[in-house]
Amino acid sequence: MRQVKYIILGAGSSGLTALGHIRRETDDFVMINGGHFGTTCARVGCMPSKALIHCAEHFHARKHFYDFGIDGADGLTIDQAAVMKRVRAFRDRFTKGVQSGSTETLKAGQLIKGYAKFVSPDTVEVNGEQIQGERIIIATGSRPVVPAPWKEALGDRLLTSDEIFELETLPKRVAVIGLGVIGLELGQALSRIGVDVIGFEMTSTLAGLSSPSVSKEAIKLISKEFPVYLGEAAEITALEQGAKITVSSGSFEVDAVLAALGRRPNIDQIGIEKLGVELDERGMPPFDLNTMQIADLPVFIAGDVNNYRPILHEAGHEGKIAVRNAMAYPKVQAYKRKTSLGIAFVDPQVATFGCRYTELQPEATVVVDFNLERNNGRAIVMGQDRGMISLFADKQTKRLIGGELLMPQAEHFAHLLAWAVEQEMDVLQLVRMPYYHPVLEEAVESAIGLLAEALYTPEERASLEKA
Repeated sequence: MRQVKYIILGAGSSGLTALGHIRRETDDFVMINGGHFGTTCARVGCMPSKALIHCAEHFHARKHFYDFGIDGADGLTIDQAAVMKRVRAFRDRFTKGVQSGSTETLKAGQLIKGYAKFVSPDTVEVNGEQIQGERIIIATGSRPVVPAPWKEALGDRLLTSDEIFELETLPKRVAVIGLGVIGLELGQALSRIGVDVIGFEMTSTLAGLSSPSVSKEAIKLISKEFPVYLGEAAEITALEQGAKITVSSGSFEVDAVLAALGRRPNIDQIGIEKLGVELDERGMPPFDLNTMQIADLPVFIAGDVNNYRPILHEAGHEGKIAVRNAMAYPKVQAYKRKTSLGIAFVDPQVATFGCRYTELQPEATVVVDFNLERNNGRAIVMGQDRGMISLFADKQTKRLIGGELLMPQAEHFAHLLAWAVEQEMDVLQLVRMPYYHPVLEEAVESAIGLLAEALYTPEERASLEKA
Protein backbone atom coordinates (compact mmCIF):
# COMPACT_ATOMS: atom_id res chain seq x y z
CA MET A 1 0.00 0.00 0.00
CA ARG A 2 1.26 3.46 -0.88
CA GLN A 3 1.73 5.78 2.08
CA VAL A 4 1.91 9.59 2.04
CA LYS A 5 1.85 12.34 4.62
CA TYR A 6 -1.02 14.27 3.03
CA ILE A 7 -3.99 13.31 0.87
CA ILE A 8 -6.02 16.10 -0.73
CA LEU A 9 -9.36 15.02 -2.15
CA GLY A 10 -10.52 17.53 -4.75
CA ALA A 11 -8.77 20.13 -6.91
CA GLY A 12 -11.19 23.00 -6.41
CA SER A 13 -10.63 26.28 -4.55
CA SER A 14 -10.11 24.70 -1.12
CA GLY A 15 -8.00 21.83 -2.39
CA LEU A 16 -5.75 24.08 -4.46
CA THR A 17 -5.31 26.43 -1.51
CA ALA A 18 -4.23 23.47 0.62
CA LEU A 19 -1.95 22.25 -2.15
CA GLY A 20 -0.17 25.60 -2.34
CA HIS A 21 0.74 25.41 1.36
CA ILE A 22 1.68 21.73 1.46
CA ARG A 23 3.96 21.70 -1.57
CA ARG A 24 6.09 24.45 -0.01
CA GLU A 25 6.81 22.05 2.86
CA THR A 26 7.05 18.64 1.23
CA ASP A 27 6.63 16.49 -1.88
CA ASP A 28 5.07 13.76 0.24
CA PHE A 29 1.46 14.24 -0.82
CA VAL A 30 -1.11 13.20 -3.37
CA MET A 31 -4.00 15.16 -4.84
CA ILE A 32 -6.92 13.09 -6.13
CA ASN A 33 -9.61 14.68 -8.30
CA GLY A 34 -12.59 13.16 -10.07
CA GLY A 35 -14.24 14.90 -12.99
CA HIS A 36 -13.29 18.29 -14.41
CA PHE A 37 -10.42 20.47 -13.27
CA GLY A 38 -10.52 24.23 -12.93
CA THR A 39 -12.72 24.99 -9.86
CA THR A 40 -16.48 25.46 -9.81
CA CYS A 41 -16.08 29.24 -9.87
CA ALA A 42 -13.89 29.39 -12.96
CA ARG A 43 -15.58 26.59 -14.89
CA VAL A 44 -19.33 26.77 -14.26
CA GLY A 45 -19.91 29.48 -11.65
CA CYS A 46 -18.71 32.99 -10.92
CA MET A 47 -16.65 33.71 -14.02
CA PRO A 48 -18.67 32.39 -17.00
CA SER A 49 -21.86 33.76 -15.46
CA LYS A 50 -20.28 37.22 -15.10
CA ALA A 51 -19.11 37.08 -18.72
CA LEU A 52 -22.71 36.39 -19.77
CA ILE A 53 -24.09 39.08 -17.46
CA HIS A 54 -21.64 41.66 -18.80
CA CYS A 55 -22.82 41.08 -22.39
CA ALA A 56 -26.43 41.23 -21.26
CA GLU A 57 -25.89 44.53 -19.42
CA HIS A 58 -24.40 46.16 -22.51
CA PHE A 59 -27.28 45.07 -24.75
CA HIS A 60 -29.90 46.02 -22.16
CA ALA A 61 -28.46 49.53 -21.88
CA ARG A 62 -29.92 50.35 -25.32
CA LYS A 63 -33.36 50.60 -23.71
CA HIS A 64 -32.24 53.76 -21.94
CA PHE A 65 -30.40 55.42 -24.84
CA TYR A 66 -33.29 57.69 -25.80
CA ASP A 67 -33.46 58.99 -22.24
CA PHE A 68 -29.90 60.23 -22.68
CA GLY A 69 -30.45 61.71 -26.13
CA ILE A 70 -28.88 58.81 -28.05
CA ASP A 71 -30.76 57.74 -31.19
CA GLY A 72 -30.64 54.47 -33.12
CA ALA A 73 -31.10 51.95 -30.31
CA ASP A 74 -33.90 50.18 -32.19
CA GLY A 75 -31.43 49.08 -34.84
CA LEU A 76 -29.19 47.14 -32.47
CA THR A 77 -29.27 43.35 -32.49
CA ILE A 78 -27.46 40.64 -30.57
CA ASP A 79 -25.81 37.46 -31.80
CA GLN A 80 -26.54 34.93 -29.06
CA ALA A 81 -24.14 32.37 -30.51
CA ALA A 82 -21.32 34.94 -30.47
CA VAL A 83 -22.16 35.81 -26.87
CA MET A 84 -21.96 32.18 -25.79
CA LYS A 85 -18.71 31.68 -27.72
CA ARG A 86 -17.23 34.66 -25.86
CA VAL A 87 -18.42 33.25 -22.53
CA ARG A 88 -16.73 29.91 -23.24
CA ALA A 89 -13.53 31.64 -24.33
CA PHE A 90 -13.31 33.45 -21.01
CA ARG A 91 -14.26 30.26 -19.17
CA ASP A 92 -11.42 28.38 -20.87
CA ARG A 93 -8.99 31.19 -20.09
CA PHE A 94 -9.85 31.18 -16.40
CA THR A 95 -9.79 27.40 -16.00
CA LYS A 96 -6.49 27.20 -17.89
CA GLY A 97 -5.04 29.83 -15.58
CA VAL A 98 -6.10 27.89 -12.51
CA GLN A 99 -4.57 24.65 -13.79
CA SER A 100 -1.35 26.09 -15.18
CA GLY A 101 -0.35 27.48 -11.81
CA SER A 102 -1.28 24.41 -9.80
CA THR A 103 -2.18 20.92 -10.99
CA GLU A 104 -0.26 21.07 -14.29
CA THR A 105 2.99 21.62 -12.38
CA LEU A 106 2.65 18.54 -10.18
CA LYS A 107 5.16 15.72 -10.51
CA ALA A 108 4.30 12.20 -11.60
CA GLY A 109 2.40 10.39 -8.90
CA GLN A 110 1.31 13.56 -7.11
CA LEU A 111 -1.91 13.93 -9.10
CA ILE A 112 -4.39 11.11 -9.62
CA LYS A 113 -7.45 11.52 -11.85
CA GLY A 114 -10.26 9.47 -10.39
CA TYR A 115 -12.94 9.28 -7.71
CA ALA A 116 -11.59 8.32 -4.30
CA LYS A 117 -13.52 6.57 -1.54
CA PHE A 118 -12.57 6.01 2.07
CA VAL A 119 -12.00 2.40 3.04
CA SER A 120 -10.90 3.32 6.58
CA PRO A 121 -10.35 6.59 8.50
CA ASP A 122 -6.81 6.97 7.10
CA THR A 123 -7.03 5.18 3.75
CA VAL A 124 -8.71 5.88 0.43
CA GLU A 125 -9.08 3.81 -2.69
CA VAL A 126 -8.90 5.24 -6.20
CA ASN A 127 -8.69 3.43 -9.52
CA GLY A 128 -8.14 0.16 -7.66
CA GLU A 129 -5.18 1.50 -5.64
CA GLN A 130 -5.26 2.04 -1.88
CA ILE A 131 -3.39 5.02 -0.42
CA GLN A 132 -2.84 5.66 3.27
CA GLY A 133 -2.44 9.24 4.49
CA GLU A 134 -1.34 10.64 7.83
CA ARG A 135 -3.55 13.70 7.33
CA ILE A 136 -6.43 14.03 4.86
CA ILE A 137 -8.22 17.10 3.53
CA ILE A 138 -11.67 16.59 2.02
CA ALA A 139 -12.41 19.28 -0.58
CA THR A 140 -14.57 17.45 -3.09
CA GLY A 141 -16.89 20.38 -3.84
CA SER A 142 -20.50 20.18 -4.95
CA ARG A 143 -22.76 19.47 -7.91
CA PRO A 144 -26.10 20.92 -9.06
CA VAL A 145 -29.26 19.54 -7.51
CA VAL A 146 -31.14 17.72 -10.28
CA PRO A 147 -34.35 15.86 -9.39
CA ALA A 148 -34.09 12.43 -11.01
CA PRO A 149 -37.72 12.42 -12.30
CA TRP A 150 -37.09 15.74 -14.06
CA LYS A 151 -33.95 14.45 -15.75
CA GLU A 152 -35.65 11.22 -16.78
CA ALA A 153 -38.63 13.06 -18.25
CA LEU A 154 -36.84 15.97 -19.94
CA GLY A 155 -33.44 14.58 -20.92
CA ASP A 156 -31.32 17.26 -22.59
CA ARG A 157 -34.17 19.77 -22.28
CA LEU A 158 -33.21 20.02 -18.59
CA LEU A 159 -30.23 22.29 -18.06
CA THR A 160 -28.15 23.24 -15.02
CA SER A 161 -25.48 25.87 -14.46
CA ASP A 162 -22.97 23.12 -15.30
CA GLU A 163 -24.42 22.82 -18.81
CA ILE A 164 -25.92 26.16 -19.83
CA PHE A 165 -22.59 27.67 -20.90
CA GLU A 166 -21.92 24.80 -23.28
CA LEU A 167 -24.90 25.71 -25.47
CA GLU A 168 -23.99 27.15 -28.87
CA THR A 169 -27.63 28.00 -29.57
CA LEU A 170 -29.92 29.16 -26.80
CA PRO A 171 -33.55 27.97 -26.48
CA LYS A 172 -36.16 30.56 -27.38
CA ARG A 173 -38.20 30.00 -24.19
CA VAL A 174 -36.69 28.97 -20.85
CA ALA A 175 -38.26 28.31 -17.45
CA VAL A 176 -35.87 29.00 -14.58
CA ILE A 177 -36.83 26.87 -11.58
CA GLY A 178 -35.25 28.33 -8.47
CA LEU A 179 -34.57 32.07 -8.13
CA GLY A 180 -31.73 32.09 -5.67
CA VAL A 181 -28.52 33.84 -6.66
CA ILE A 182 -27.64 31.48 -9.53
CA GLY A 183 -31.15 31.28 -10.99
CA LEU A 184 -31.77 35.00 -10.77
CA GLU A 185 -28.43 35.96 -12.30
CA LEU A 186 -28.81 33.57 -15.23
CA GLY A 187 -32.51 34.27 -15.66
CA GLN A 188 -32.07 38.03 -15.94
CA ALA A 189 -29.04 37.71 -18.21
CA LEU A 190 -30.82 35.31 -20.58
CA SER A 191 -33.87 37.56 -20.64
CA ARG A 192 -31.73 40.57 -21.53
CA ILE A 193 -30.11 38.87 -24.53
CA GLY A 194 -33.45 37.89 -26.03
CA VAL A 195 -34.57 34.62 -24.40
CA ASP A 196 -38.19 34.50 -23.20
CA VAL A 197 -37.71 33.70 -19.51
CA ILE A 198 -40.26 32.73 -16.87
CA GLY A 199 -39.03 32.34 -13.28
CA PHE A 200 -40.39 30.09 -10.52
CA GLU A 201 -39.38 30.00 -6.88
CA MET A 202 -40.84 27.86 -4.10
CA THR A 203 -40.13 30.47 -1.38
CA SER A 204 -41.49 34.00 -1.34
CA THR A 205 -38.14 35.73 -1.80
CA LEU A 206 -35.50 36.26 -4.48
CA ALA A 207 -31.71 35.80 -4.30
CA GLY A 208 -31.91 34.51 -0.75
CA LEU A 209 -33.00 37.86 0.68
CA SER A 210 -34.57 37.82 4.12
CA SER A 211 -35.29 41.49 4.84
CA PRO A 212 -39.02 42.02 4.10
CA SER A 213 -38.50 45.52 2.72
CA VAL A 214 -35.57 44.63 0.46
CA SER A 215 -37.22 41.43 -0.70
CA LYS A 216 -40.45 43.23 -1.60
CA GLU A 217 -38.54 45.85 -3.59
CA ALA A 218 -36.50 43.17 -5.38
CA ILE A 219 -39.64 41.33 -6.47
CA LYS A 220 -41.16 44.57 -7.76
CA LEU A 221 -38.10 45.51 -9.82
CA ILE A 222 -37.13 42.08 -11.18
CA SER A 223 -40.68 41.19 -12.21
CA LYS A 224 -40.66 44.20 -14.54
CA GLU A 225 -38.11 42.39 -16.71
CA PHE A 226 -39.57 38.87 -16.75
CA PRO A 227 -42.50 37.21 -14.97
CA VAL A 228 -41.78 35.49 -11.67
CA TYR A 229 -44.05 33.14 -9.74
CA LEU A 230 -43.26 32.74 -6.07
CA GLY A 231 -44.39 30.80 -3.05
CA GLU A 232 -45.17 27.38 -4.52
CA ALA A 233 -43.49 24.42 -6.16
CA ALA A 234 -43.77 24.20 -9.93
CA GLU A 235 -45.06 21.03 -11.59
CA ILE A 236 -43.14 19.97 -14.70
CA THR A 237 -44.58 17.91 -17.53
CA ALA A 238 -42.53 16.79 -20.52
CA LEU A 239 -43.85 17.70 -23.96
CA GLU A 240 -42.70 16.34 -27.30
CA GLN A 241 -40.74 19.52 -28.08
CA GLY A 242 -40.30 21.06 -24.65
CA ALA A 243 -41.95 21.18 -21.26
CA LYS A 244 -45.04 22.53 -19.53
CA ILE A 245 -44.67 24.30 -16.20
CA THR A 246 -47.77 24.48 -14.03
CA VAL A 247 -48.45 26.60 -10.95
CA SER A 248 -51.73 27.85 -9.46
CA SER A 249 -51.61 30.90 -11.76
CA GLY A 250 -51.60 28.78 -14.90
CA SER A 251 -49.52 26.64 -17.25
CA PHE A 252 -46.65 27.76 -19.45
CA GLU A 253 -44.91 26.01 -22.32
CA VAL A 254 -41.16 26.38 -22.74
CA ASP A 255 -38.41 24.84 -24.86
CA ALA A 256 -36.07 24.07 -21.95
CA VAL A 257 -35.92 24.15 -18.17
CA LEU A 258 -32.99 25.58 -16.23
CA ALA A 259 -32.87 23.89 -12.82
CA ALA A 260 -31.28 26.30 -10.36
CA LEU A 261 -32.18 24.48 -7.16
CA GLY A 262 -28.81 24.94 -5.48
CA ARG A 263 -25.86 22.60 -5.23
CA ARG A 264 -25.44 19.34 -3.33
CA PRO A 265 -22.20 18.64 -1.42
CA ASN A 266 -20.13 15.82 -2.91
CA ILE A 267 -20.05 14.00 0.42
CA ASP A 268 -22.34 11.09 -0.40
CA GLN A 269 -20.11 9.16 -2.79
CA ILE A 270 -16.73 9.19 -1.02
CA GLY A 271 -17.39 6.50 1.61
CA ILE A 272 -17.61 9.07 4.38
CA GLU A 273 -19.23 6.48 6.66
CA LYS A 274 -15.85 4.70 6.81
CA LEU A 275 -14.54 7.48 9.03
CA GLY A 276 -16.41 5.82 11.87
CA VAL A 277 -18.17 8.99 13.07
CA GLU A 278 -21.90 9.57 13.36
CA LEU A 279 -23.37 11.38 10.35
CA ASP A 280 -26.26 13.83 10.56
CA GLU A 281 -29.50 13.55 8.58
CA ARG A 282 -27.77 15.06 5.53
CA GLY A 283 -24.92 12.57 5.68
CA MET A 284 -22.51 15.21 6.98
CA PRO A 285 -19.87 14.27 9.58
CA PRO A 286 -19.43 16.46 12.67
CA PHE A 287 -16.80 19.16 12.07
CA ASP A 288 -15.64 22.37 13.74
CA LEU A 289 -16.27 25.56 11.72
CA ASN A 290 -13.20 27.21 13.22
CA THR A 291 -10.75 24.33 12.75
CA MET A 292 -12.37 22.41 9.87
CA GLN A 293 -11.49 19.20 11.74
CA ILE A 294 -13.84 16.22 11.60
CA ALA A 295 -14.38 14.97 15.17
CA ASP A 296 -10.91 14.33 16.63
CA LEU A 297 -9.53 12.74 13.46
CA PRO A 298 -6.58 13.98 11.36
CA VAL A 299 -9.19 14.63 8.68
CA PHE A 300 -10.35 18.11 7.68
CA ILE A 301 -13.23 19.24 5.46
CA ALA A 302 -13.26 22.52 3.52
CA GLY A 303 -15.20 24.37 0.84
CA ASP A 304 -18.52 23.61 -0.81
CA VAL A 305 -18.43 20.00 0.37
CA ASN A 306 -19.27 21.05 3.94
CA ASN A 307 -22.14 23.27 2.70
CA TYR A 308 -21.53 26.02 5.28
CA ARG A 309 -20.81 28.98 3.02
CA PRO A 310 -20.44 27.54 -0.49
CA ILE A 311 -18.70 30.44 -2.19
CA LEU A 312 -15.16 30.92 -3.49
CA HIS A 313 -13.65 33.31 -0.95
CA GLU A 314 -14.99 31.20 1.90
CA ALA A 315 -13.66 28.04 0.26
CA GLY A 316 -10.23 29.60 0.03
CA HIS A 317 -10.35 30.69 3.67
CA GLU A 318 -11.48 27.25 4.81
CA GLY A 319 -8.73 25.68 2.72
CA LYS A 320 -6.19 27.76 4.64
CA ILE A 321 -7.65 26.79 8.00
CA ALA A 322 -7.80 23.12 7.04
CA VAL A 323 -4.25 22.92 5.71
CA ARG A 324 -2.73 24.87 8.59
CA ASN A 325 -4.35 22.50 11.05
CA ALA A 326 -3.48 19.44 8.99
CA MET A 327 0.15 20.54 8.98
CA ALA A 328 0.09 21.33 12.71
CA TYR A 329 -1.85 18.24 13.77
CA PRO A 330 -2.36 17.25 16.57
CA LYS A 331 -1.95 20.90 17.71
CA VAL A 332 -5.15 22.14 16.08
CA GLN A 333 -5.96 25.85 16.33
CA ALA A 334 -9.32 27.61 16.08
CA TYR A 335 -9.46 30.52 13.62
CA LYS A 336 -11.96 33.36 13.52
CA ARG A 337 -14.36 33.17 10.60
CA LYS A 338 -14.72 36.16 8.32
CA THR A 339 -17.82 38.34 8.28
CA SER A 340 -20.39 36.80 5.95
CA LEU A 341 -20.59 38.48 2.55
CA GLY A 342 -22.76 37.55 -0.43
CA ILE A 343 -23.46 39.26 -3.75
CA ALA A 344 -25.89 38.60 -6.60
CA PHE A 345 -24.81 40.29 -9.84
CA VAL A 346 -28.30 41.20 -10.97
CA ASP A 347 -29.63 44.67 -11.77
CA PRO A 348 -29.95 46.32 -9.36
CA GLN A 349 -27.32 44.35 -7.50
CA VAL A 350 -28.21 42.40 -4.36
CA ALA A 351 -25.78 42.06 -1.46
CA THR A 352 -25.91 40.76 2.09
CA PHE A 353 -23.33 41.09 4.83
CA GLY A 354 -22.99 40.16 8.50
CA CYS A 355 -26.04 38.92 10.36
CA ARG A 356 -29.06 37.96 8.30
CA TYR A 357 -32.44 39.53 9.05
CA THR A 358 -33.80 36.13 10.09
CA GLU A 359 -31.01 35.80 12.66
CA LEU A 360 -31.82 39.05 14.48
CA GLN A 361 -33.30 39.32 17.95
CA PRO A 362 -35.91 42.08 17.47
CA GLU A 363 -35.77 43.34 21.05
CA ALA A 364 -31.98 43.77 20.85
CA THR A 365 -31.67 45.16 17.34
CA VAL A 366 -32.41 48.35 15.43
CA VAL A 367 -33.40 47.90 11.77
CA VAL A 368 -33.67 50.85 9.36
CA ASP A 369 -34.69 51.00 5.69
CA PHE A 370 -33.71 53.63 3.15
CA ASN A 371 -35.39 53.76 -0.26
CA LEU A 372 -33.20 55.10 -3.08
CA GLU A 373 -36.15 56.30 -5.15
CA ARG A 374 -35.82 60.09 -5.56
CA ASN A 375 -33.50 60.21 -2.55
CA ASN A 376 -30.01 60.18 -4.06
CA GLY A 377 -28.89 62.77 -6.58
CA ARG A 378 -26.23 60.63 -8.26
CA ALA A 379 -28.64 57.71 -8.71
CA ILE A 380 -31.22 60.08 -10.22
CA VAL A 381 -28.90 61.49 -12.90
CA MET A 382 -27.69 57.95 -13.69
CA GLY A 383 -31.30 56.84 -14.16
CA GLN A 384 -30.80 54.26 -11.42
CA ASP A 385 -32.72 55.75 -8.51
CA ARG A 386 -34.27 52.48 -7.39
CA GLY A 387 -33.56 50.01 -4.66
CA MET A 388 -33.50 49.65 -0.90
CA ILE A 389 -30.89 49.63 1.86
CA SER A 390 -31.65 47.80 5.10
CA LEU A 391 -29.11 48.05 7.94
CA PHE A 392 -29.01 46.31 11.32
CA ALA A 393 -27.33 47.52 14.52
CA ASP A 394 -27.05 46.15 18.03
CA LYS A 395 -28.84 48.36 20.58
CA GLN A 396 -26.41 47.72 23.40
CA THR A 397 -23.07 48.04 21.62
CA LYS A 398 -24.44 50.38 18.94
CA ARG A 399 -22.38 48.47 16.40
CA LEU A 400 -23.35 47.77 12.82
CA ILE A 401 -23.94 44.01 12.65
CA GLY A 402 -25.38 43.36 9.19
CA GLY A 403 -27.61 44.41 6.37
CA GLU A 404 -29.07 43.77 2.93
CA LEU A 405 -28.67 45.99 -0.12
CA LEU A 406 -30.58 46.31 -3.39
CA MET A 407 -28.93 49.11 -5.31
CA PRO A 408 -26.53 50.05 -8.13
CA GLN A 409 -22.97 48.85 -7.40
CA ALA A 410 -24.01 47.10 -4.22
CA GLU A 411 -20.94 44.86 -4.58
CA HIS A 412 -18.69 47.74 -3.51
CA PHE A 413 -20.82 49.12 -0.68
CA ALA A 414 -21.32 45.64 0.78
CA HIS A 415 -17.56 45.26 1.02
CA LEU A 416 -17.17 48.56 2.86
CA LEU A 417 -19.97 47.72 5.26
CA ALA A 418 -18.73 44.17 5.82
CA TRP A 419 -15.30 45.61 6.65
CA ALA A 420 -17.01 47.89 9.19
CA VAL A 421 -18.68 44.87 10.79
CA GLU A 422 -15.39 42.95 10.78
CA GLN A 423 -13.71 45.91 12.54
CA GLU A 424 -16.60 46.07 15.06
CA MET A 425 -17.24 49.73 14.26
CA ASP A 426 -20.11 51.47 15.98
CA VAL A 427 -22.63 53.57 14.08
CA LEU A 428 -21.22 56.92 15.19
CA GLN A 429 -17.81 55.99 13.81
CA LEU A 430 -19.51 55.42 10.47
CA VAL A 431 -21.36 58.76 10.73
CA ARG A 432 -18.02 60.51 11.16
CA MET A 433 -16.61 59.07 7.94
CA PRO A 434 -16.22 61.48 4.97
CA TYR A 435 -18.83 61.31 2.22
CA TYR A 436 -18.36 63.12 -1.08
CA HIS A 437 -21.17 64.71 -3.10
CA PRO A 438 -22.75 63.66 -5.40
CA VAL A 439 -22.06 59.93 -5.03
CA LEU A 440 -24.02 56.75 -4.40
CA GLU A 441 -22.25 56.47 -1.05
CA GLU A 442 -24.55 59.23 0.20
CA ALA A 443 -27.40 56.70 0.14
CA VAL A 444 -25.40 54.56 2.55
CA GLU A 445 -24.70 57.69 4.60
CA SER A 446 -28.44 58.38 4.80
CA ALA A 447 -29.16 54.84 6.00
CA ILE A 448 -26.40 55.08 8.61
CA GLY A 449 -27.88 58.42 9.71
CA LEU A 450 -31.21 56.69 10.31
CA LEU A 451 -29.42 54.15 12.51
CA ALA A 452 -27.79 56.96 14.48
CA GLU A 453 -31.15 58.65 15.04
CA ALA A 454 -32.59 55.38 16.36
CA LEU A 455 -29.63 54.55 18.61
CA TYR A 456 -28.65 57.93 20.09
CA THR A 457 -30.54 60.86 21.57
CA PRO A 458 -29.93 64.25 19.90
CA GLU A 459 -27.84 65.26 22.91
CA GLU A 460 -25.72 62.12 22.69
CA ARG A 461 -25.13 62.63 18.98
CA ALA A 462 -24.11 66.24 19.46
CA SER A 463 -21.75 65.36 22.29
CA LEU A 464 -20.19 62.36 20.61
CA GLU A 465 -19.77 64.08 17.23
CA LYS A 466 -17.65 66.77 18.93
CA ALA A 467 -15.37 64.16 20.53
